[in-house]
Amino acid sequence: MPAMLEKLVDQDFGKISGQIERSISGYVSKSSAKGLVVGLSGGLDSSVVLKLAANALLPSRVLGIVMPSDTTPKEDVDHAVKLAASFGVRYHVIDINPLLEKYAEVLPEDKKARGNLMARIRMNILYYYANINGYIVAGTSDKSELQIGYFTKFGDGAADILPIAGLYKTQVRALARHLGIPNEIVEKKSSPRLWLDHLAEQEIGMDYEVMDPILYLLVDRKMKPKAAAKRLGLPVSQVNRVKGMIETSLHKRSMPVAVSSINNSSF
Repeated sequence: MPAMLEKLVDQDFGKISGQIERSISGYVSKSSAKGLVVGLSGGLDSSVVLKLAANALLPSRVLGIVMPSDTTPKEDVDHAVKLAASFGVRYHVIDINPLLEKYAEVLPEDKKARGNLMARIRMNILYYYANINGYIVAGTSDKSELQIGYFTKFGDGAADILPIAGLYKTQVRALARHLGIPNEIVEKKSSPRLWLDHLAEQEIGMDYEVMDPILYLLVDRKMKPKAAAKRLGLPVSQVNRVKGMIETSLHKRSMPVAVSSINNSSF
């Protein structure tokens, strides 16, 4: 394991999980919410968030929603359901294909746009259940995804609290092991499942084990690409590629721009 990656994952995850759980509990209380809704994919991030939420609150105050489509492998649904049941968390399985089909009747076909639509449909469902239960929505994006913009704006990027936003993907995987998440989930290749054979690292064009140390040096250490590349022994072009993803996705991490055409202070 490269030295920088080893440094990232060599953390006190007992302490980290405790801090996150206290933050979840505090924010839910501050929001006067009754509990949390979590979208479950059967993947790493949502499984970790579900466990942290169940630890932070009573399992009865957490609701898991599994939302498969025609591109969701059966094993993902099985993993999500089995995990929720093992934590004593209530869950619903909602097939989103009927909703997608209705949209398809009036919208032109586009692979990427359809994938983003799937993410937004799922978030609409999460907020529906949050509304009727007096809950808030826990997002499942990690720091790697947030920094490079690997999420759908107003889809999986929309949430009230982001419990693992401070952890890179490789750190989330290490935390999952600490929390006792089943190995079949921990070792599963990350995928939004927005189309068939959709794999995150393939779409990003880089393994998380390579990207996370780059992100750490660029984002946390504020290093210049040349210095980061030298530190990691990587081509500067590879570091610049990550830097480009950070820059072009800035709008996803910012509030909408409010344009003003008058000076109200003069009234």
